[in-house]
Amino acid sequence: MSLLFNESGNSTLTLPKHTVEYFLDYACPYSAKLFATFLSFQRSNFVKDKNVNFIFRHQVQPWHTQSQLLHEVALAVQKVDPTKFFHFSELLFKQQENFFDVNVWDKTRTEIYNELLVIVESIGVDKSKVSEYLKLSRDGKNAGNGVTNDLKKTIKYSRQNSIHVSPTVVFNGLIDNNTSSSWSQDGDINQK
Repeated sequence: MSLLFNESGNSTLTLPKHTVEYFLDYACPYSAKLFATFLSFQRSNFVKDKNVNFIFRHQVQPWHTQSQLLHEVALAVQKVDPTKFFHFSELLFKQQENFFDVNVWDKTRTEIYNELLVIVESIGVDKSKVSEYLKLSRDGKNAGNGVTNDLKKTIKYSRQNSIHVSPTVVFNGLIDNNTSSSWSQDGDINQK
């Protein structure tokens, strides 16, 4: 599941001149840096002037086992209140060191969820509604939770498009290796 980069929660999609998809992992410091850059783009007139849509794509990195949990909570926030998704993502990226391997190595899924729910609550999203999506389904031995199918779709989308690492940027449907976590508004998006 992906969400057009629109903090107002407006679901109207206009056809842009350009589309930039960015595949980010909440446990990746380079993803955090690139997210901050895109957030500054969105908050400036840069995007409006260039007619660019930015799309956030969840990129779960299996070598960080907590990555799945971070993305599950973000997907649940997106379901409960899509207008708060980018605010949640911004705070999570700012606090991501709390969820690095060294800091969560011995924590349970529930402990990590509870730490993430503090962030959820801090942005005014009903944490009990988010928690409902995170509960283990009793429909089968491996049924997952209320966002498992969304997570599967995001992983499938990445795999079918040969996206393997974070951050990865796709510009107008093509992987753009020139765009990295060091990219800034000084770069010319019209060069492409």
